[in-house]
Amino acid sequence: MALDPETFASLIDTVRRFVTERLRPLENQVGEEDRIPDDVVAEMRELGLFGLSIPEDYGGVGLTLTEEIAVALELGRTSPAFRSVFGTNVGIGSQGLVMAGSDAQKREWLPRIASGEIVTSFALTEPAAGSDSAGVETKAVLDGDRYLLSGTKRYITNADKAHLFTVMARTGGPASTGKSAASGVSAFLVPAGLPGLSIGKPERKMGQQGAHVCDVIMDDVPVPAANRLGAEGEGFKIAMRVLDRGRLHISAVCIGVAERLIADCIDYATTRKQFGKALSDFQLIQGMLADSQTETLAARALTLDVARRKEAGEGVTMEIAAAKYFASETVGRVADRAVQIFGGAGYIADYGIERLYRDVRLFRIYEGTSQIQQVVIAREMLRGS
Repeated sequence: MALDPETFASLIDTVRRFVTERLRPLENQVGEEDRIPDDVVAEMRELGLFGLSIPEDYGGVGLTLTEEIAVALELGRTSPAFRSVFGTNVGIGSQGLVMAGSDAQKREWLPRIASGEIVTSFALTEPAAGSDSAGVETKAVLDGDRYLLSGTKRYITNADKAHLFTVMARTGGPASTGKSAASGVSAFLVPAGLPGLSIGKPERKMGQQGAHVCDVIMDDVPVPAANRLGAEGEGFKIAMRVLDRGRLHISAVCIGVAERLIADCIDYATTRKQFGKALSDFQLIQGMLADSQTETLAARALTLDVARRKEAGEGVTMEIAAAKYFASETVGRVADRAVQIFGGAGYIADYGIERLYRDVRLFRIYEGTSQIQQVVIAREMLRGS
C-alpha cells in the first residue's frame, strides 16, 4: 500500500537532506578510508533506510516499487557506497524472503532486517558462474532434516558485514547449460554463524570504496531444511524475480548519479573561465550538457514507466532489462563527459568527478551485465515475433 502523499513527501525531503547535509561531505573520507563511519550507519537505521521495501507488518516502511524508485533517485546523488550499506536489505538480500518466504520465515527474519539489526547479502555469483546464473555449482545435499552446503560464492556485496545470506545452491541435476540446470537450483537462508562458513578478505576494487565484496566459502555448512525458500528447484525462479526488482532500483540510482553529475558540471561550467568567457558559453560544452540531460531524462522516463507497469502487474521483463541497460550505460557516458567538461580538474581526486567516474563503471556489470540485458531484451522480442 502506498504512503499518503504528505508522508511520502516528508520521507523524500528527509532523505534529500540526509544525502546533502550528512553524506556528501563525507564522500572523500569514505573513499580514502574504504569504510562508512559507524555513526552514519546508526543514523541510517534510525531513518528506517534498512527497511524501505519490507512490509509494514514486519516493521518496514513498506514502500511500493515506484516509491522505492523515487527514494533511490535521491540516494544516487551521493557516493553509491552509502546506498550499499543498506541496499542489500532493501533489495536482493531481503526480497527473496519477502517474495517466497513462509510466514514463519518472515516473522523470524524480516523485523530484524527492517531495523538494520540484521544485514543481509545475496550469494549467487561463483568463480565459474556469473552471467550464467543457472550454472551455480555450490551443492546442497539433504541430510535428514538439514542440507549440507558446499561451494564458494564470489564478489558478494556486504559479505563481511552480513548476518544472513540468501544462497543459491544446486539440489539436483548437473550445472550444465539449459533448462535442466536452472531447475536444479534451490534457495536457502543461511545465517552467518553456522559452522563451516567463512568469509574472505574484502577485494580491492576500482571504485565504490566503502562498499565491500568478499568470497563466501562453505564447507558442509549445516542449514536446516526449514531455511529453504520455496520448494526444491525454485531457486533460479526466485533469483530472477529478485533481480528484476533490483535492476529497476539500480536504474534509479544510475539516474540519480547522472543528475548529480550534470548539476556539478553546470556549477563548474558557469564559474570556470577560459579565453575570457565562462565554459558554459562555448557551444561544444553546451552540446555535452545537452546530450547528458537528454539521455538522463529518457532514462528517468523509461524507468518510472516500467516501475508503474510492473506495479500494475504487467509482465515487463524485457522493459526492465532495457531500463537497466539504458540507465547504466547513460550514467557511464554522463560521467565521461563530466571528466571532459572539468578537464584537468576532472582527473584530480579533490573534485570528486574522477571518483564518481570509477564508481559508476560497476553499474554496467552487476545485477546483470549490459550484454546480459541485451540478450534478455532480444530474447523477449523474438518470443513475441
